[in-house]
Amino acid sequence: MSVLVFFSMTPLGKGESVSEFVARVVDIVDKSGFEYVLTPMGTIFEAPDIDSAMKLLSDGLKALEQDCNRVSITAKIDYRNSPMGRLKSKVSSVKEHLGRDIKST
Repeated sequence: MSVLVFFSMTPLGKGESVSEFVARVVDIVDKSGFEYVLTPMGTIFEAPDIDSAMKLLSDGLKALEQDCNRVSITAKIDYRNSPMGRLKSKVSSVKEHLGRDIKST
């Protein structure tokens, strides 16, 4: 099984730039061992099951709640009963349909 998760976790009331806080959460994603892509608007990762995906989101929130009284979380989850590897294969499929390379990470 494969769970793709796009999420953005933003503390509120911490000023215009929140990259210091985003870095905490990205560090947790990076250390999870899951494949992921950091984008300017959020992070996408692939987990083997819904429980580990939700735990990663929970761990990210715990890293912020120590000094952030309010956190906005946006998440989009794509569950599919298929092998892991969709983080890359979905982009490859679009490139194949176009018949050319496109900008992607």
